[in-house]
Amino acid sequence: MTNELLQDLEWRGLLYQQTDAEGMEKLLNEEKVSLYVGVDPTADSMHIGHIVPLLTLRRFQQAGHTPVLLVGGATGMVGDPSGRSEERQLQTVEQIDKNVQGLKKQLERLFDFNSGSDNAATLVNNYDWIGKMSTIEFLRDYGKLVNVNYMLAKDTIASRLDSGISFTEFAYTIIQGIDFNHLYDNHNVRIQVGGSDQWGNITTGLEVIRKTHDENAKAFGITIPLVTKADGTKFGKTAGGAVWLDAEKTSPYEFYQFWINAADADVVKYLKIFTFLSREEIEALEASVQEEPHLRKAQKALAAEMTKLIHGEEGLATAERITAALFSGDLKSLSVEEMKNAFAGVPSVEVAKEDKNIVELIVEAGISSSKRQAREDVTNGAISINGEKVQDVGYTVDGKDRLEDAFAIIRRGKKKYHMVKFN
Repeated sequence: MTNELLQDLEWRGLLYQQTDAEGMEKLLNEEKVSLYVGVDPTADSMHIGHIVPLLTLRRFQQAGHTPVLLVGGATGMVGDPSGRSEERQLQTVEQIDKNVQGLKKQLERLFDFNSGSDNAATLVNNYDWIGKMSTIEFLRDYGKLVNVNYMLAKDTIASRLDSGISFTEFAYTIIQGIDFNHLYDNHNVRIQVGGSDQWGNITTGLEVIRKTHDENAKAFGITIPLVTKADGTKFGKTAGGAVWLDAEKTSPYEFYQFWINAADADVVKYLKIFTFLSREEIEALEASVQEEPHLRKAQKALAAEMTKLIHGEEGLATAERITAALFSGDLKSLSVEEMKNAFAGVPSVEVAKEDKNIVELIVEAGISSSKRQAREDVTNGAISINGEKVQDVGYTVDGKDRLEDAFAIIRRGKKKYHMVKFN
């Protein structure tokens, strides 16, 4: 019997590698199981590149299975060599603790931790068992299980042999193997889910389980393909850097804009991978991309679903309000904080905090090219300050125009915004 969940994952393009596809399908057809995904606290927030395995695990929870979320308080101190050409810089214990707390908050938004549920999510920290282990225990109980030649064959290790790899990062895969074994014994975890770069670590875990249990022990691994853009550029990056889940690092508006700006060639793939919309809903949006691309229904649905998932209804409402205000030019409807978020990425210039004639100010700020052009822009109604049109060349920009006594948003024409900072 074909498993409906696996069928759906296949359709969404979420299955890359499986250690034993037939055995895992049989297991999922026969019982509800526990699965895990690990996240190392390399920062105090995840970015959108991290969440594909997590969202896949959430799909398992929706199908009745139990997710176990592992935050790597121990592995974060070591550093995963996966996908890296050089050693990670080790973080302090205090920084890792801070990062762990940040990740916990984000994981709690993505999963159902309701203790009244039959398959409530569980959050664990591998420092709780790795941190208690002595060097002798590590070497005798686990180092003996994994052959060096086996480890050298791992892509993540083999790719680093020429440039060099420390014993610390070399041993990372064994520590992750200990994690899988611990969760198998203590949380009945049968499946590990990870990104494609985690294949070597997952199979090490299966090797540890195989060597510490009898032949009846059954555990499995799944990896998710790397998400790429149709034009070959890296997914999840903007001109400003990574797209973070933390609203302080990437505001809900910026987050919304990332998704709404998805190319037609990418948007359907993103809807399948990231959202929980049904197959019927996504296929209808796919038809809209083909038949009425100018309406951008698919992009709007993608942006709304993802912003609501990560930032809640309030975050989505804020993002949509800013977007509508910018489209209409009605900045007066925005709060000062929303203006700061909306214009974080526009060209900015610093000027002295003093009352100044509008013509002189926009020339000094480089908004108009000359005084003649500036007077023409003002007279023609092309200049507005904080959403208010200014057509008097004698107008003085003063304290009433300085938001928080620190900045003003000046627009020239329909879409050219500038942030003028006063100091």
